Amino acid sequence: MHKETHNEIHLDVLDRTILDLLMKDARTPFLEIARVCNVSGATVHLRVQKLERMGIIIGSRLSINYHQLGLGICAFLGIYLDKCNHFEDIFAQMKSIPEIVECHYTTGIYAIFLKVYCRDTQHLRDLLLEKIQTIPYVRRTETFISLEQKFDREPEIEQLMLGLNSGSSSITYPES
Repeated sequence: MHKETHNEIHLDVLDRTILDLLMKDARTPFLEIARVCNVSGATVHLRVQKLERMGIIIGSRLSINYHQLGLGICAFLGIYLDKCNHFEDIFAQMKSIPEIVECHYTTGIYAIFLKVYCRDTQHLRDLLLEKIQTIPYVRRTETFISLEQKFDREPEIEQLMLGLNSGSSSITYPES
């Protein structure tokens, strides 16, 4: 069962199993998950609702082959800013650019790290010169073109959280 305080979130074996199954395929029917977990479909439905209320499940999405859609260039952009105190305005402008699919405010040499998809290198050039580099406070960019994506995965909850449980963790897993 779930027990939550202001500092701790407790996930039991059923919660973790449901998460793992949905992370592998978000379209898995609740009844199929229920069969795997040996519980009712209603139980799975209630647990998923609980995980949503807790903010653990925040949505679901399809995996798309962008190359098949004609977007053959995947690139990562490191963004240097003149003034980081305007980052919310900068993020709002970047959110309006459809080619940007991920935007991270980071530590290190870049203030922002982006993932973009473009049709070709000319499209990437236009994106850089006409959209990204025209945003106020963007000083310069560095571009890294992905030659091939070898894998894309969600972390396995059990394995990822093992490291957290060995030290001080905000997530604990009581067995049920």
